[in-house]
Amino acid sequence: MKSPSETEGNAWRAASPTSASAGQLAPSDAQALDNVHLQAVDLRSLRGFAQDDLATALPAFQRQAGEILARGAGFSREVRFAGAHADWLDVCRKSLTATNAREFFSTAFVALHVSGGERPEGLFTGYFEPEVAGSRQQSTEFPVAVYRRPEDLVAFTQAEEAQTGLKYGRRLNGSPKPYFSRSEIENGALHGQKLEICWLESWVEAFFVHIQGSGRVRFADGTTIRLSYAAKSGLPYTGIGGVLVERGDMRREALSMQGLKTWMAQYPQQARELMWLNRSFVFFREILVPDETLGAVGAAQVNLTPGRSLAVDRSLWTFGTPMWIETSYPPEAARPKTQINRLMIAQDTGSAIKGLVRGDFYWGWGDEAALIAGHMKSAGRMHALLPHAVAKRLGLRFGQMS
Repeated sequence: MKSPSETEGNAWRAASPTSASAGQLAPSDAQALDNVHLQAVDLRSLRGFAQDDLATALPAFQRQAGEILARGAGFSREVRFAGAHADWLDVCRKSLTATNAREFFSTAFVALHVSGGERPEGLFTGYFEPEVAGSRQQSTEFPVAVYRRPEDLVAFTQAEEAQTGLKYGRRLNGSPKPYFSRSEIENGALHGQKLEICWLESWVEAFFVHIQGSGRVRFADGTTIRLSYAAKSGLPYTGIGGVLVERGDMRREALSMQGLKTWMAQYPQQARELMWLNRSFVFFREILVPDETLGAVGAAQVNLTPGRSLAVDRSLWTFGTPMWIETSYPPEAARPKTQINRLMIAQDTGSAIKGLVRGDFYWGWGDEAALIAGHMKSAGRMHALLPHAVAKRLGLRFGQMS
């Protein structure tokens, strides 16, 4: 959750976001990128900007700002359009005392329309936090375990990664080996290690908690715990929906979370074998829920905000980057207004979220969130808001055009 290749001589034309005059926005040679176009725009002129309730977006950014100031989440790796940690500090500090969200976002950032050569528009999908019934004890009603991260799951060195082609795995007699697959774990590979957090009713429910990367588990006594992503096994992810389409078992236009669940209910044994084709396995941690209005903790180490948090390609965009998104609800959502024009904050990532104009909306939890997220596969446009210091560091410069 492919970065563009580097080349020389790309020119990015734009109108300056801070003045009415036209200008040219050009990268330095070191930052010139093939098939990437960043066109500066006046954020206030974007469709729907005046109507968006930015007061609900500002707290999401403020939570990320606090994390950036305290620990710098997202700056421990190379990210194409991140700039340096220091480039974000002033913007983050200002956000914590901002009282006018519209003025803050309009003045603190350079707004850039983002497009790439791979497609004229980007793709936006959705995810949510499943709510499932569970138990602290295994039983015939609740037979499926949710696991903590095992101690023998390790990050490989560069040499080990080159040898195995994997970033994570285990070491056996000092040699790097792939970690256990989904089928191996579900058939007892971790038995006896006391890694179980809780138990769920079905393999299908557990599988979709893995796909979403988080979930809420309701116990019979009325209490609820939250499962938050802790690690994955390192084996490659396989989208089982695509497998069904390739086999001819499902039409591509019918592919959705709801469609997958319906097929699995009809063919339970085939469904189990299908899920095993996705060898990747997710481990969780149990966390407290201090604020029921907030979602799970995302990869950016802050609680996600329903309808405001976005998962992005982490190799391109750093956590905390505000993104203006123009897309649409899926028809199944049956919304009176189908268009989505809103400011989102990059606060998560995922193995399936790859590409320049690619985003995954976090919709929260509950039936409506599941309906929207399960069906959302919408084309759309994206604008990235970068701090002025980041634009300067990346070699973007404004100049008068004749």
